[in-house]
Amino acid sequence: MSESRGSAGPADRHAREQSVTISFAGYDRAWAAWIGHVLERRGLHVVYQRWVGSREVVLAEHLRDLTLAPGRILVVLSKWYFQLGPRTHEEWNAALREVVAPDPDRFAAVLVTAEPVPTATAVLAAPDLNVGPQEAERRVFDRLDCLDLLRRPPADPVDARRTPRFPTATPEIWGPTVPRRNTRFTGREDLLNEAYRVLQGAEPGAGVVTFHGMPGVGKTQLAAEFVYRFCVEYDVVWWVRAEKRPGYRRTLAELAPKLGLSTGADYGERLRAVRTSLRRGDPYAKWLLVLDGADEPEEISGLVPTGTGHVLITSRNPQWREHNSRLLEVPVYDRAESVAFVSRRAPRLTRDEAGQLAEALEDLPLVLDQTAGWLNDSDMSVARYIDLLEGSIDQDVIRVSPDFPMPFQRAWSILLGKLYEAVPESVDLLRLCSFFAPGLIPVSLLRQVPTDRLPERVANLLEDPQLWAKAVDQLQRYSVIPEEFRPADADEAITSDEPFYLHRMVHQIVRQNMPDEDRELFIDVVRRALVTADPRSPDKRASWDAYAQLVPHLKYADVLGSKDRGAQLLILNSLRYMYRSGEYAAGLELGERAMEAWRALLGENHPRVWEAAHHYTNLLRAVGNYQQSEAVARAAVEYLKSEQGEDSLAHLKAVNGLAADLRGLARYEEALQLCEWIVPMCRSALSDNSETTLRAENNLAVSLRLLGRYEQARDQNRRTWEERRQKRGPDHAETLYSESYYATDLRLLGDYKQAGSIQQKNVGELRKAVGPNHDQTLLAEHNLARCLYDGGDRRKGGALMADLRERSERALGETHPFTLLITSSHSCLARRDGDIDAARDASESAIARYEMLFPDTHPYVVGVRANHALILLDVGERDQAHELAEQSLAGLTAAVGKDHPWTLGCAVNASGVRKAVGDFDGAVELSGDSVDRATAALGRTHPLTLCARIAFADDLRGLRRSQQADKVEQEALADLTATLDAQHPQLVSARSRRRPFWDFEPLIT
Repeated sequence: MSESRGSAGPADRHAREQSVTISFAGYDRAWAAWIGHVLERRGLHVVYQRWVGSREVVLAEHLRDLTLAPGRILVVLSKWYFQLGPRTHEEWNAALREVVAPDPDRFAAVLVTAEPVPTATAVLAAPDLNVGPQEAERRVFDRLDCLDLLRRPPADPVDARRTPRFPTATPEIWGPTVPRRNTRFTGREDLLNEAYRVLQGAEPGAGVVTFHGMPGVGKTQLAAEFVYRFCVEYDVVWWVRAEKRPGYRRTLAELAPKLGLSTGADYGERLRAVRTSLRRGDPYAKWLLVLDGADEPEEISGLVPTGTGHVLITSRNPQWREHNSRLLEVPVYDRAESVAFVSRRAPRLTRDEAGQLAEALEDLPLVLDQTAGWLNDSDMSVARYIDLLEGSIDQDVIRVSPDFPMPFQRAWSILLGKLYEAVPESVDLLRLCSFFAPGLIPVSLLRQVPTDRLPERVANLLEDPQLWAKAVDQLQRYSVIPEEFRPADADEAITSDEPFYLHRMVHQIVRQNMPDEDRELFIDVVRRALVTADPRSPDKRASWDAYAQLVPHLKYADVLGSKDRGAQLLILNSLRYMYRSGEYAAGLELGERAMEAWRALLGENHPRVWEAAHHYTNLLRAVGNYQQSEAVARAAVEYLKSEQGEDSLAHLKAVNGLAADLRGLARYEEALQLCEWIVPMCRSALSDNSETTLRAENNLAVSLRLLGRYEQARDQNRRTWEERRQKRGPDHAETLYSESYYATDLRLLGDYKQAGSIQQKNVGELRKAVGPNHDQTLLAEHNLARCLYDGGDRRKGGALMADLRERSERALGETHPFTLLITSSHSCLARRDGDIDAARDASESAIARYEMLFPDTHPYVVGVRANHALILLDVGERDQAHELAEQSLAGLTAAVGKDHPWTLGCAVNASGVRKAVGDFDGAVELSGDSVDRATAALGRTHPLTLCARIAFADDLRGLRRSQQADKVEQEALADLTATLDAQHPQLVSARSRRRPFWDFEPLIT
C-alpha cells in the first residue's frame, strides 16, 4: 500500500495535500467541528470520520481503514477515543506501533485531554490544544505542516453566527441546572446524530425533538450528552426540569434577566417575556431549551417556546407527537453498549461477566449503572448476584409495579439491603426523600424543622454533619443520587443543603419497598418540613418563589390526608398563591382534590371544605368558568346560611363571590341585588371598616358601574376610598385600588381633567406599592390613557395605550380580562387616529379572545363586534358594517336594555352606519331616540349625550332638514364649549361637522 501511495501522480498528491480527514470520538465532536472550521477557512477540504472502534473488528484493521481516506489523517486524542470498545492501553500501544509508526507522515494528532493516553501515541507528536483559540489554531496548522496557510487571508470573513465556539468556551448563557457531563456516557450515537439532523433541518418554530422511553432508559443522560456535544452551536443553553407546570414556569422565567429583558419580579411576566424573546430570536437567535422529565404535555405544551432556536424534551409520554414534536424512541442499550458500559463502571469484571450481568438486567442503563457500581466495590461474583436476582424474593419486600421491569425491582431489593447493611442512615435519607416529588429534592427544608419535634433516628441524621455526609456519600457511590446533578466540589456537596436529584424510577421503587411503620414516620417528617416552610403570606409576591417550591411536594407527602391544622392551612395558602400568581390550571386541580379529600377525611360540610370551595371558585372565575363557579358558590351560600347563619363571615364571603359570578355571567341586576343586601349586613354583623365590608362596598360600586349607573358608582367608590384611607392609610394597596376606581367613574361621567389628575398621582403610587406591571397598576394606567386621550391629549394617550397593550400581554397574558379591555381600547384609539391596520388587528384579537371566554350573547362579545363595525365602515365594507352594527344593537338591547350607556353608544354608531348605506329615515329615527334616552339616563351634557346630539344633527341633514339640524347642532356646540377646552379635538371635529362615533368599553367585573 505504501508503494501504491508513493507512485501516485501529481494530481493525486495535490488532492491529498489539500484534504484533511479528522478522526474523532463522538464525545469530542465540538473539537472536530472547531478544527474543521479553521481548516476550511484557509482553503483545506475537510472530511469528518467519527471513530467507532467496535470490539468486533481488530483494532489495527480499524486504523488501516482510516488510511483509505484522502489526505492527512488528523486524530483528535482524548480518553474517549481510546475507551471506545472499550480497549486497554496495551491494545492501543500494539496497534499504534503496527499501523502508525511505519507511516508517520500520513498520521497527525492533537491532544484535547489532560487524562493519561497510551504511551505509543508519542509517535503522533500531538500538541495540546487546551491553550486558547489563537494558539490552538496555530498548533493545528503547525502539526499539519502548513503554517504558511495561516499567514494567508482567510477564504471568507468571520461570521459569528456560523463560527463554532472554541470547545472550552461555554455559550453566552449557560443554565445553572444543566447537569455535569456524565463521563461514563456510552453509545447512543445514532440517536444523538438523528436528533441533531432533525433539529438542524427543522423550519423556524418547528425545531422540537422528544426523547421518549421507559423510566431508567437514560433519556436525561442522552439529553445532557446532546447539550455538551452540540453546545458550540448555541448562544443560549437552558435546562428546565419540567415534571410539574409551576416548577417549569419558574425555571424558564429565570432566563429573563439572563437575556437582559426588562421585566418586574413576577415570574408570570418574566415567562411571557422569555417566550417572546425566544420567538423573535432577540437578542439570541441560536438557543437550546431542554425540558427534562416533561411527562404531562397537556400541562405545559402551551408554554413551550417556538422560534429561531430548538427544544429538546425527555418524556415517558408519547403524546408529545401530538404537540409539534418529533418523537425519537430511546431503547435499552444494545448488548455491545451494555457490555462497554459495565466494563467501564466495574473494571474488575471480565467481558463475559459484563455480558452475563447485562443479560440478567435486560440492558437497562440505570440499573446497570447502580448494580455494576456496587458489584465493583464488593467481592460478590456475578454468578452469585444473578442467583439472587433469579431467586425467590418476599413479596412483602418487593411490590411489582407495571412501570418497571422485574429485573430492576429485584436488583433494587438487593441494593437496598446492601445499603442498609453498610450505612442504615442512607436508607433513612432515601426514604425521607421519597415523600418529596421526584426530581430535585429540597433537603434544606428538612433542616428547618426543630429537631426536638422529630423522631430520634431522623433528628440524629439531621444534626450530625458526619453522619449526613456518610449517608450522602453512600447514595452517591452507587448512583442512587446521580453525581452529575451534584455540585462540582464533592466535599461541599455532601455537607451542603443543595437539593438532591432522585430519579423517578428510584423514587417509586423506594416508596413501594417501605415498611408501613417507616412510611408513617417519614411522611410525617416531610409534612412537618413543608408546613414549617409555609411563608403564610400567599398574597405577597415575595413569597411566591417559596410556594412554587412547596406545591409540587404536597401530593407526594399526602398533605391532603393530614388532619393537622398547619397542613390544612398550607393547602389553603397554596390555593391562594395559585390564584394570585396565575397558576390557574394547577390550582383548579388542587382545589378539586382538596374538597374531595377533606369531605372524606373531615366530613361533607366541615368548614375547611367550604374554605377550599372559596378558593376554588376564585380560580374558576379567573379562567372565565362562571357557570361552574356560580354552582359551587350558590351551594356554599345555601349551606352556610342554613348552618352558620346569614350574618356569618363565611356566608357573607360566599355571597360576595356569588355576586362576582353573576357579574361574570352578565346578570348584573341579580348581582346588584345581592350587593345591596350584603353591604348593610356586613356593616351590622362585622363593622363599618372591616375588610369584608369594604370589599362588599367596592363590589357594590362595580355592579352599579356595569349597569351604567355611573354617578351612584362614583359616590359609592368615594365612600369606600375614604374609609380605606382612614383604616389602611393613603398608600395602602387597597386604598389605591379604590382611588383608581373612583377616577374611572369620574372619567365615565366625562370629568376628564379631575379624573386624569387623580389617576396620574395614583399610577405613580401604585407603581411603588405593587409594582409597574401589577394588574391593578396596568388597569390604572388604562384609565389614565383614556383620560389623556378623551381629555384632548390624543398623542400621549394613544402612545400610552399602545405600550400598555404590549406590557399587559407580557405581564398578564393575552386572555386576561384586563388585557382584553386594554386591547379593545387600543383598537378604538387607533381607529380614531386613522391607523386602520393596527385598529383592525387589535379588534380581531379582542373579538376572538372574548368569543373563547363568553357566549355570543354576552355584552362584551356583542360590544367589541359593534366597535369592529366602525372599522369595516372605514375600510369601505359598508354592507358588512351595516349587518354587524344592527346585530350588535339588537344584542346589546337584549343583554342590558335600551337605556344602558352601552346600548345607547351602539345606537349612535348604528345610526351613522344606516346613513352610510342610504337609510336616512332609519338613521334619524334611531339617533333621535338615542338623544332622548341618553338625556334621561345620563343628562344633557354627558359626553355620550353630546355625541348623540351631534350625530342626530348630522342625520337630520341627510334628510335635508337643515333648520332643525342647525338648531340641534348649535345647542350641542354650546354645551360642548362649556364643558371642553376651545381646542379640544372633539369640539374642533364637531365644529367641522365630522360625524362622531362612540366606543364600547368593557369594564372589570
